[in-house]
Parts: sequence; structure tokens; C-alpha cells
Amino acid sequence: MLPEVAAALGDREPARVENQLCHLVAELHPRLHFALERGQRSIYALVVSGQEDPELRPFTDAWKAAAPPNDPIWEYHDSVPPVPDPTMVTVNLGPHRIALADVRVVAQVDEAAGVVDVAVHHPAMGELEPAARKAMTFLPLDATLGERLAAERLRRVETAVTAPAGTIDLLELRDLVRKLASLQP
Repeated sequence: MLPEVAAALGDREPARVENQLCHLVAELHPRLHFALERGQRSIYALVVSGQEDPELRPFTDAWKAAAPPNDPIWEYHDSVPPVPDPTMVTVNLGPHRIALADVRVVAQVDEAAGVVDVAVHHPAMGELEPAARKAMTFLPLDATLGERLAAERLRRVETAVTAPAGTIDLLELRDLVRKLASLQP
């Protein structure tokens, strides 16, 4: 389906192929998710994810092993990768346009366990409905760290409706978590 998917994306009509892709991904496992995205090194990226559910990891591992090699047009991911610069991302949630550059995080590192506990704050958090608030708690973390690193290194994640003291920005969080991950065996 790659030529058909590329044509739909080139025409800015991804809906033309979404149903077919849904069925194909569901054949791998009904709880898997997929996304068509702009690639980091290629034009497009196909992401098939189990949202870091350990039961689904064998399915995403097998899918990734069977995927063609990355090329200038397509790259393939078995978990959502981080965006190059999350501070350049703006999220639309209902009537709210939320710049991830304004997200601040309190991070408490447990070096012995190799994990970080975080509280995520954005000035608009108090205006959001509970579901949108939850999305705005986790979305910046996945965008910053990628789905896999976030699942491996974040232990407790909380929403901070009011601005806490001692915060860092998303790029500082990325550096902190990557450094912690590199120290672990």
C-alpha cells in the first residue's frame, strides 16, 4: 500500500487510506495503533504502536522486523518517536491552542531505580476539561521523550494545575532523562 498511502498523503487526503490501514493493523493485533506522520529522516513515517503495553511488544517487534528498510520516502517506528523540538509544537484541544514551549515540569530523579517522577504544568491546565487535561499531561512527555523512553524512565506522572516551583522546560527534561538512561546498564 505504500504508493497508495504516499499518494494520499501527497494529496493531503490521508482519510483515503486510513480505513484500509486500520484493518491491516488490526490484523496484526486489534489493540495496536498506527499513525502516519512526517518523518525525521524520511518524508513520511509509519508508526505502529502498542502504546508500550508489554503484552503488545512482541507484535510491534515482529512488525518492525518485517518492515522494509528506511528509505528517503518512508521510515518505520514501533513506538512513537520524540519530535525534534517539542517547544516548536502547538496542540489544538477544543478551543485551546496550547504551545508546548510553555509547558514546565517538576522532575524528581530516583537514580537508584533509574526513573523520574514528574508533575506537568501549563498555564492553560486549569481551563481544560479533565480528558483534555490528562492529554496535556502525557502528550508533552511523549513528544519530548518518545513513547518508549517515557514508558521506561517515567514512573509517576501528575498534572500540576497551579504553577509549581523548581520547574524545567521540556528540552531540559529530555536531557535529564536521556542522561539518566545512559547511566543505566
